[in-house]
Amino acid sequence: MAEQRVAIFEIKNYMVIWRQLEERDFAGVCARIRGLVRCNGIGMDDQESYRLDVYFLSPDSDVPAPQVEIGDRRGAIFMSIGDIHAFVDILRNEKPIFGHLRGDYPQWTSVTTGNEPVGAGDEDHQIEG
Repeated sequence: MAEQRVAIFEIKNYMVIWRQLEERDFAGVCARIRGLVRCNGIGMDDQESYRLDVYFLSPDSDVPAPQVEIGDRRGAIFMSIGDIHAFVDILRNEKPIFGHLRGDYPQWTSVTTGNEPVGAGDEDHQIEG
């Protein structure tokens, strides 16, 4: 059986964690963490639990390479603390949302929305005529 290189999961819940400052080593790179959004969900192919941690770093932090452990069904990516509000906004307002763990190209590990039509808007707030 071939080794799985990519895992896609639907994000079902998330948790936001704010930090004063945490310094943590990721493969020899010291990250200065100010926030973390932990995204949990269910695999599209296997119905297993998956996790993607999105670390939001201080402006003066070095940025580690993405961390992906397909066998453990988890990964981590690193973004600037200035991006946290936009990221959480997407999680709050879009559905479905997917996590992509990329063992083949870790730098492509991502969070995406579903494919929706242009101009769809927010169906929950449309006025019916």
